[in-house]
Amino acid sequence: MGSLAPDSTIMKNWRQHPPSSYSLKISKLSQLTLDKYESRWFLSGGYNWRLVIYPKGNEQDDGSGFISMYVEFDNTCLSSTSLMEVFAYLTFFVYNKKENKYFSLQDVEVKRFNALRTVWGLSQVLSLETFNDPKDGYMVEGEQCEFGVDVMIASPFTKWEVVSFDDKLSYPKFSWRVKDFSVLKENFYRSNNFSMGGRNWNQLLYPKGDSRADGKCLSIFLNLDGSETLKGDEKIYVRARLQVIDPRGSNLFTKSLNNWFTEKNKCWGIVEFLSLAKLREAYLDLEDTLTIETEFEVVSVTKYSA
Repeated sequence: MGSLAPDSTIMKNWRQHPPSSYSLKISKLSQLTLDKYESRWFLSGGYNWRLVIYPKGNEQDDGSGFISMYVEFDNTCLSSTSLMEVFAYLTFFVYNKKENKYFSLQDVEVKRFNALRTVWGLSQVLSLETFNDPKDGYMVEGEQCEFGVDVMIASPFTKWEVVSFDDKLSYPKFSWRVKDFSVLKENFYRSNNFSMGGRNWNQLLYPKGDSRADGKCLSIFLNLDGSETLKGDEKIYVRARLQVIDPRGSNLFTKSLNNWFTEKNKCWGIVEFLSLAKLREAYLDLEDTLTIETEFEVVSVTKYSA
């Protein structure tokens, strides 16, 4: 009917608070000659359940010599929902008048209830020798005893994210030819937009460096285009190589980019990418053109729940 849970998943404890889901009090338990007692259906977590007690143990579930306790799920509840199964944590209780507390056994392993498996429980809750001895406090005057259960629904997750790191990009390179470099007058220049990893990007070039470069170095940045709006904690991981192409093909100058792009930080790059002296010496072609290249190695793609 149920299953004998391994000891490693069972937590035994004492609790003063009564069961939250259902309590069952029985007088003159010995007069029950049938092997089990089933409570009425009770509502917990939006579903119907009932408590099943085997006062002499469930022999078919290795419960001989013990009190056996189970919870049965009313699987007709599933017909009114789109769910095919319900997950729940179970805690069983036996009241001890001597201690004025409830002896509890909590199965920390969540149980899956569905049309094929409607019953879960514990076959060895408490030994009959201990339970039936009035000195131990479980069976009191008039053979009165109390059992109980807490059924706590483990709600299916509704918030999630799935992230993948794409290292097989179809066209991983973007090249930008900046003409008449030596006579550029603007503080910075922006390349045309290009698509990579399902996002729109552009490059920013500061011919004399941004404010942190002291006019001595070239500054290059990769910028997530303004048309891309990231929500909340949404982020994009990029690993790439920013490169300046040697027109003679002998000395490719490269620096690595390894950053998370967010709504607050859409632009990452290298402030002191290359000294202007070295650039003029080796990286301008005969037509005064500078070629910048970004080679993407990895771009992350993340899907979020609504």
